[in-house]
Amino acid sequence: MSLFSLSVRRQGRIRLLFSLLCICILLVSSCANNQVTNPSASASGNGRITIGTTAKPRTLDPADAYELSSLSLVYNMSDRLYTYVPGSTELKPELATALPSVSDDGLIYTIPIREGVVYHDGTKFDAKAMEFSLRRFIENKGKPSFLLSDTVESVKATGNYQLTIKLKQPFAAFPSLLAFSGVPALSPKAYEIGEGKFEPNKFVGTGPYKLTKFGTDSLTFDVFDQYWGEKPLNKGVNVQILSSGVNLYNGFRKQGVDVAYVSLDPDQVTSLEKMSKEGKWLTIPNEGSVVSYLTLNRNQKPLDIPEVRQAIAAMVDRKLIYDRVLYGQAQEVYSMIPTTFDVYKPVFKEEYGDGNAEKAKELLKKAGFSQEKPAVVEIWYPSSSATRSLTALVLKALAKKQWMEY
Repeated sequence: MSLFSLSVRRQGRIRLLFSLLCICILLVSSCANNQVTNPSASASGNGRITIGTTAKPRTLDPADAYELSSLSLVYNMSDRLYTYVPGSTELKPELATALPSVSDDGLIYTIPIREGVVYHDGTKFDAKAMEFSLRRFIENKGKPSFLLSDTVESVKATGNYQLTIKLKQPFAAFPSLLAFSGVPALSPKAYEIGEGKFEPNKFVGTGPYKLTKFGTDSLTFDVFDQYWGEKPLNKGVNVQILSSGVNLYNGFRKQGVDVAYVSLDPDQVTSLEKMSKEGKWLTIPNEGSVVSYLTLNRNQKPLDIPEVRQAIAAMVDRKLIYDRVLYGQAQEVYSMIPTTFDVYKPVFKEEYGDGNAEKAKELLKKAGFSQEKPAVVEIWYPSSSATRSLTALVLKALAKKQWMEY
């Protein structure tokens, strides 16, 4: 019975498919955030750590940074009012000295601010400076600004070391927003408030590292000697941006970098894990919260028919992708919420199953498709991505296996 014609198409750059209230087919989540580390002498030989990565930051301005490649760097140069206890979702104070006190109506948050903190440029940190940073995040209207602008009515320093935030409506999870990597304290002398007034190539915060060089293919961070908290044990960090996972893989093997981080392909990670048994380096798998998913354009025929989208959701075999594409370096997910969160529930599995060919055929019949009139769906993916290419091929083979002509 051939009700489904599934084809795949390659192209040099990814075609963006926007989804409006459509079903997202979640493939895998909680990908192991693997990194490999050479425990011997550093690549620079002077006590500094050299990190190799393929992730090139678009900007270092927190008010406009909403990508992992940017936020991971911002995080290590900055402090926020709150952060998380390592390995948990429990908040703890950072630039605040205690969790906020909240008014009875849930609208007013009063936060005590840490004293004795200075910025990388020597500017004194206080409640007024934190007010500036939060207002700038909202008013400059960068990519992540909605996180606070949708929630916050006003921010005001109500004392030298006291900050008061008023919400538009009660929101119990609000303190978690203040732990977001993109809302650190920024020096009022180094930045401006104003829509679109961003500084993509610099960073002046209060964190343990300060930016000393921003280049097209490398960044340099020195230890901030006036840092208020525990200082790093290394002498600084060099970040080398490489053009591909192959170059990162080879650079690490030849000891050109001390740490290989984002992104190695699954087969490269597997290879390095095997070689690590010789004791030359360490592989450090970390449980991540990244979700990889396939997005459907509901305005494209036949995806404008709900049953077709539901049929694809039923057809996808996440375990198969997990095994054949990611070599076991991930976990199946059935929700937009990663499995690392306590509130995760496999809602899509309960609704559609997993690799459920019979349900898919039933839905396609209901939508009016048959052997003579198959539902033709194209999958677009970037040919430069080995993982996405293999995923597309696995989906195509899966459709054939489940008696869906392609």
